[in-house]
Amino acid sequence: MSVTSQEIQPAAAAHMSFGPPWYLRELYKYLATFAGLTVIYVGFRLYQGAFGISAGLDSSEPAFATHWMRLLYIELAVLTIVFPALWGYLWFTRDQNMDAMSPKEEITRYFTLTMWISVYTFAVYWAGSYFAEQDNSWHQVSIRDTPFTANHIIEFYFNFPLYVLLGGSAWIYARTRLPLYAKGISVPLTLAVVGPFMILVSVGFNEWGHTFWFREEFFAAPIHWGFVIGVWFALGVGGILLQQVERLTQLLDKTEDVA
Repeated sequence: MSVTSQEIQPAAAAHMSFGPPWYLRELYKYLATFAGLTVIYVGFRLYQGAFGISAGLDSSEPAFATHWMRLLYIELAVLTIVFPALWGYLWFTRDQNMDAMSPKEEITRYFTLTMWISVYTFAVYWAGSYFAEQDNSWHQVSIRDTPFTANHIIEFYFNFPLYVLLGGSAWIYARTRLPLYAKGISVPLTLAVVGPFMILVSVGFNEWGHTFWFREEFFAAPIHWGFVIGVWFALGVGGILLQQVERLTQLLDKTEDVA
């Protein structure tokens, strides 16, 4: 059977199409979120550099209220809006007929979940590394070391809640859009989200200690053990990837059979 040039050209054009492959259709959202988070964290660091020493050492000064308490109120207002908006959107737009999902669609959603998890870990990294580690110095230089310092206002009242928001979003996405996670509670996924969330709970006890009786910042002090345990639970991310790889292998077999 002969093949004409008119039949070859559409096929060649299909292979030469630009853009991400079909299973990465959410890639632009992922990259935009990464860029947005980077702008937020770098912006906070630049703000600290501008007003941390000049207006952030004494929480009783009027300048502190102007530059830092005002920032706190803005953060809390943003989080109060974004938390119910994002989680509500993920819940109300859930897939209510996952049994009819095609293998290709499920594969695409696994890649999207991986993007959610990577954005979440990116937020945990910023909150738990740079901003958390510099807090050691703030405890020892702040004139009044209270739960409201120039670093705490960024770290504890925005960065930590932000990664809780993203981790919870990843959990809700998996439960409402992927059959593997909708059928039961995934232990690795739950641990990866709940573990770092418990760091936020430990912050309350930690700051109580630093405010009233624990001025120095010793890494091995019992008051910090809760942070270490919370970070260990983040190892559940490896279990999430193993679950996905096993399921993707099955779906790819089905896709080949259909082809």
